[in-house]
Amino acid sequence: MRLGEKEFDRIVKKAIRRIPIEIRQYLDNLVISVRQQPSKAMLKEIGIPPGEVLFGLFQGVSLLERSVISPPLFPDTILLFQGPIESACATVEEVEEQVEITLVHEIAHFVGMTEERLAELGYG
Repeated sequence: MRLGEKEFDRIVKKAIRRIPIEIRQYLDNLVISVRQQPSKAMLKEIGIPPGEVLFGLFQGVSLLERSVISPPLFPDTILLFQGPIESACATVEEVEEQVEITLVHEIAHFVGMTEERLAELGYG
């Protein structure tokens, strides 16, 4: 499946609206950026072995690791990788679902949400 940039952006916006408010409220403090693919350097840096797929990545300092003394130097960002998401999906509906799941998991990294809580919310 291959979508245009505008169509994928529309799907991201739709996915954001479907995320429960308990999680969505943290998006005010995050930048969401869509990239075609993760770089090889990025994959190596986070320890993703060759052949593994990465749909998204949180870059920043989680709320649990923040300090008043040393605030983050850069904005916290969620990267969505359009190519891998499209490759894993056969329909637009599957892309929408995968984008939502990916966003939720990356927001969870930002706020320090447990896998158990994600499962309770239907994202486990």
